[in-house]
Amino acid sequence: MDKDKIAAMIRFHRKKSGLSQAELGKIAGLGKTVIFDAEHGKLSIRFETLLKILNVLNIKIEFKGPLMHRFEEHFNEKN
Repeated sequence: MDKDKIAAMIRFHRKKSGLSQAELGKIAGLGKTVIFDAEHGKLSIRFETLLKILNVLNIKIEFKGPLMHRFEEHFNEKN
């Protein structure tokens, strides 16, 4: 997934949720400008910030790869 698709996904979910950029920012503990930047695909947004936005919009990240099941087993053994 590229930055433009992520930006469009955030904008789509925000609008369908009936939130303004300012409202989403307030709920996520961020400024309106950060939401604007996310919706326009700005690359310098911190990962932590992106996670806050996605959490408020109830968007989950799923990692897929040929070794993910082995990683999950390894991770669960360590923890």
